[in-house]
Amino acid sequence: MFKTFNSITPKHVFFVTALGLFLATGAQAQTTLEELKAHPAYTSSNYLAYPEPDRNVKYTKAPKGYKPFYISHYGRHGSRYHHSADEYNYLFETLQKADAAKALTLDGKRLLIASQILAKKAAPRAGDLTQVGAKQHEGIAKRMAKNFPELFKVKKVKGKKIQPHVDAYASTSGRCIVSMSAFTAGLSSVAPDVDIRMESGKDLMSFICTFDWGNMDYTRPEAYITESDKLWNAIDSKPLMNKLFSDSAYVAANLDANNFYNKLFEIVASMQGMDAPLKDVIHANLCDVKTGKCNDILDSLFTVEESITRWKAQNSWWYSLLGTSPLQNTTKGIDYAKGTLENIISEANHAIALDAAKSLTEHTVATLRFGHDAGLLPLAGLMQLSVSNAKVSDLSTLHEQWTDFKVIPMAANLQMVFYKNPKKSDDILVKFLYNEREVTAPIPCSADIETVAGENVATTENVAAANSKETANPKQAKKPAKKQASKCPAAPYYRWDDVKDFYKKILTSPSSSGN
Repeated sequence: MFKTFNSITPKHVFFVTALGLFLATGAQAQTTLEELKAHPAYTSSNYLAYPEPDRNVKYTKAPKGYKPFYISHYGRHGSRYHHSADEYNYLFETLQKADAAKALTLDGKRLLIASQILAKKAAPRAGDLTQVGAKQHEGIAKRMAKNFPELFKVKKVKGKKIQPHVDAYASTSGRCIVSMSAFTAGLSSVAPDVDIRMESGKDLMSFICTFDWGNMDYTRPEAYITESDKLWNAIDSKPLMNKLFSDSAYVAANLDANNFYNKLFEIVASMQGMDAPLKDVIHANLCDVKTGKCNDILDSLFTVEESITRWKAQNSWWYSLLGTSPLQNTTKGIDYAKGTLENIISEANHAIALDAAKSLTEHTVATLRFGHDAGLLPLAGLMQLSVSNAKVSDLSTLHEQWTDFKVIPMAANLQMVFYKNPKKSDDILVKFLYNEREVTAPIPCSADIETVAGENVATTENVAAANSKETANPKQAKKPAKKQASKCPAAPYYRWDDVKDFYKKILTSPSSSGN
């Protein structure tokens, strides 16, 4: 009925994601059920293809006189093949055995054809970066150069031309190394004067990603288990089993339905990051020879409601494992990112010092790091960025405040942009971009000095005293106290001294998880 495996491929892409309307305010974590229903691709969790910013994404103008001079970056690798060759093969072998037992429906046979192609063409590439993933990083790099062009130009110091220098570090994983290569190639294509040094090695993992899946502790406190079980138990595998298998007795005797369901769900989720040739091959082999009609089975396996139900459970899993969940156990959680945050502070201080000294030998304008979801997710939580700082105990409502696909989609990235004012050389400002959108952090400003009744108020005691005087005198209270020009910029800009102090306190605390 269907064409053979080796059929010629027509030009067709069978998996389409609705990313064009990803929230312009994507930095905010709130997500409604209506939004999920409108964009079911979001339910692919950390497999979501990178949501590129569109023209609706706006950037707050820097305070007068301040110009960018350095960027500290951490990026997750781009879209990749599903991480497990075993799971590609498991899907094919399970369906092949069922077919031999005459236990597959027509949809089951269609899925068998697709799974055979994946086992042959995708399994050998398990975990590898796709060309889709490479293009994601290339695009991010080009937009970085476009947004901050002054960083990547040759600078003159004492009459000598100094090339802008970029340090790039990658995880030992091949997909991260290729992501780094794609990013730097994209950067060089629009900023040819940049000198780039790339590195990858085991000794760099202390600040790229210290999380080890092989040694992770899956133990969870009872409070989490209770909440999590509600979400996982809400998943009903029966409709899918009935769609694919014609013999329920065969399924009961030979399959772990939940295991099959979850593995298939993740493989399907990964398809949006696959390259067109692979999708084309699958599509071509799912076309009826007689009628010419095609059935894209991978695109219709799960209803929107089923996808949302499955995603809620997955979302809570990520949140409890490496997020800011108050239901964590004694595992490190967000503390896994302390090495990364320490490196960010250290490298930034080094770049600032070089710039201040007007070095004639080195002009560092960016530090790039290429790692994993397990490196970026805890970092966003440890830094208390608005995209990932929710504290939720009722996991059934977690999606209203925290969503994994906004924190760790493929090619997710943090960019800390540093600004200086030549007239205020010791006053450095920083703003945070997450997935190229401005986000905030609860960093207090220590420099704002109020003038009350002609006196500078610099201490907490004096501020309190001044406030009490205003309260005691209603006439005076109606007239706001005169203020000197504030030394505290408005968010999303923060003073680097305050940023350092805020994060150094976090780094020296015994444990940050669950706080």
